[in-house]
Amino acid sequence: MTRPLLILLCLLALLPLPASARLGGAPEVWQQPVEARDLAQIRRSGVLKVLVNQSRNSSGQVKGESVGVEYHRIRAFQQYLNRNARDGREIQLKIIPRAKDQLLAALQRGEGDLVAPGELMGQGGTRVSASAPLRKDVPLVLVSRQGQRRYQGLEQLSGRSVALPAGSAAGEAVRKVNQGLVAKKKAPILVEWVDPSLAVEDVLEMVHAGIFPLTVVEQPIADRWAKVMPRLRVDRHLVLDKQGDMTWFVRRDAPTLRASVDRFIAGYRVPADQDAVFQRVYRRLYKVHNPLARAERQRLERVRPVLQRYAEEHRFDWLSLAALAYKESSFNPNARGSGGATGLMQITPGAARSVGVGNIQKLDNNVQASARYLAMLRRSFFSSRQLDERERMAFVLAAYNLGPQRVQGMRAEARRRGLDPNQWFFQVERIAAEQVGMGVVSYVNAVNKYYLAFDRERYLLEPSKKAGKARK
Repeated sequence: MTRPLLILLCLLALLPLPASARLGGAPEVWQQPVEARDLAQIRRSGVLKVLVNQSRNSSGQVKGESVGVEYHRIRAFQQYLNRNARDGREIQLKIIPRAKDQLLAALQRGEGDLVAPGELMGQGGTRVSASAPLRKDVPLVLVSRQGQRRYQGLEQLSGRSVALPAGSAAGEAVRKVNQGLVAKKKAPILVEWVDPSLAVEDVLEMVHAGIFPLTVVEQPIADRWAKVMPRLRVDRHLVLDKQGDMTWFVRRDAPTLRASVDRFIAGYRVPADQDAVFQRVYRRLYKVHNPLARAERQRLERVRPVLQRYAEEHRFDWLSLAALAYKESSFNPNARGSGGATGLMQITPGAARSVGVGNIQKLDNNVQASARYLAMLRRSFFSSRQLDERERMAFVLAAYNLGPQRVQGMRAEARRRGLDPNQWFFQVERIAAEQVGMGVVSYVNAVNKYYLAFDRERYLLEPSKKAGKARK
């Protein structure tokens, strides 16, 4: 393969997935805009509809306490509007979480009055108006793991791979750096657009674990998460871009609302204790490890045949069972947990008996019982065709951890609040975090991250496929 062709193929890898391939609802389509609600109409209705980035960094809440950076500003803006109400009628907030790359289209369709992304975003077209800056000239910096190679300049990133979440502003910054690299006949930086079940905080956690080698993120976000992920290294000297401002967005045909937003921003000061709850929640929360370190690979290889056998029997991807086994026991068949949870899959004797399996101290029975129980949950509670397979597995895992009736109750509450009851990630999980805390949210997310880590190296983990390819 010639060098120019190789460089062209690398550049093609920088293109993001089409919106239709992403998680979180309908594709981003610029439909015919509806008439905007300006501030007078909002006051008459008594409700300000705020479209928020669904990431936990931007809009997370845990048991009624805010951990998302935008919640404090949005609540302060609500108070500002209510202080200036002439008729004494107070405005209530309706928070509407959406995937970041769908926010501006949703604003255009009239689904909200205001967009508060909590991250850098493009301007979004002629019908959308950005507010005054919340932060000016925000640097996009390289983030890696402590102990990894330290790069001194951007040219050293030539040929390296960075992991980015869908909608990341860093994609455009990498593209501009790559133009300079290609002009110097150097290989471009490769972008791995990660699975859309991962937000910016998830990518940072996977870098922290050593699953992804590098990412690029807004420096304020990197600094915030470095407080609760001590192995993160924020390379502030490696700035890919610093021309962007963090802003809110309104429709251009809502000038009074835009003016109120700008006046509020001009006088707003970030509370000194804004991240107190965030740090308290996340410092003690389970953080993923690298399931593909040398020792972990060796332990996985020892249990791989039994995982593959029962995954095939019950129509699961065997890597899903492997991810669950790593989260539950770190691939230790002799593990003992609380409440009688036993073995590789940490299934309880009662759950095993409910699907007709005994003697779960034996590895085969342990995996068979877990696979049967997961299949029973899927069949009995989550068989709807409205669920895609990734979301179906997420609901099954939540039920495995919390119980199916509680998860179904959370789906009903999500529907009542206008969230998508068929989407666990970023939707029903918000109800779970509010009702029971971050335990089950962290559990499902960890298994999902381990699955994605294994799936990236599926070819290396399935010797039969390697051997078959070698024989051809």
